[in-house]
Amino acid sequence: MKKVMSLFIVASIMFSFLPFRSSAAASVTGNDIVKLASQYISAPYKFGGNTPAGFDCSGYLLYVFNQVGISLPRTSADQYTSVGLMIDDKDLAPGDLVFFSDTYKKGISHSGIYIGDQKFLSATDSGVVVSSMTNSYWKPKYAGAKRVVGSQGTAMNFTDLDKGHFAYNAIAELSNKGIISGFEDGTFRPADSVTRGQAAAIINRQLKHTASSTYSYKDVNTNSVFAKDIAAMKELGIINGFADGTYRPNETMTRAQMAVIVKNAFKLKQPVASSSDAANIYSDLSPSYWAFEAIVTMNVIDLTKGFKTNVYRPLDHATRADFSAAVYNGIKAK
Repeated sequence: MKKVMSLFIVASIMFSFLPFRSSAAASVTGNDIVKLASQYISAPYKFGGNTPAGFDCSGYLLYVFNQVGISLPRTSADQYTSVGLMIDDKDLAPGDLVFFSDTYKKGISHSGIYIGDQKFLSATDSGVVVSSMTNSYWKPKYAGAKRVVGSQGTAMNFTDLDKGHFAYNAIAELSNKGIISGFEDGTFRPADSVTRGQAAAIINRQLKHTASSTYSYKDVNTNSVFAKDIAAMKELGIINGFADGTYRPNETMTRAQMAVIVKNAFKLKQPVASSSDAANIYSDLSPSYWAFEAIVTMNVIDLTKGFKTNVYRPLDHATRADFSAAVYNGIKAK
């Protein structure tokens, strides 16, 4: 049963905010790593082991990351020196690798997966357990952290995204939080489109709402990748379906829909402005347009300058950069 569940989880996390055309490593986030790693809590310890039948600390990390197409060195010491980006303690995020020294031998000798709240998962003599980084044993042995998922998913490393891009700071912050990720070729592909299913998943990574039921719309199978997130968005009233009872998870989201989703998700209030002033913000937008208030709100709260334009283009596809900027602005304005 555990093996079947693991395979299901791996299949699920292969799809997220990213287009469905890359391998698992392209779409996995730090939160996905934590969910996968948590499936092996209580797995037994075995020195030299790297399967659920028995793990040692580095073998546990090796196995978990291999499930999503990310290769790690075999030993904790090599994991610490050979892969990923060094992360400051204040920037620790779920899915980061944490390292400890002078446990059973001198130097880097233990590794784990950070899960948040100063806690981490690792294979110990008691099996795979959750431990506190602040307890009397681990705290003095803590040596540092590396971001492996982040080496494919932080703005500083995206080969197609420079610091002059309007969404650079938004993408950097969201990727550091494990909310979005890049592709395994080192790109972010900011001009690619976002689907309605992906939008539900990325918003719910921030809100973390669990719906009372996974059933939501007739075209969303309860076992599908985005079922829980779409159900959560419906229950919260953030993303609505269509009159025919469908959600159309694979349909590309428009910029108008994006504005309404972000406004609903973060409970943003209509900015104080006269109708005439608001109507002058975008030359292609009328006060009678169904998403008028949400779109004007996007302009008013914009920290990225990406929406400080003369036109809004409400029917254009929302790009990955657009959506990142909109979510970032919504979080900051909340």
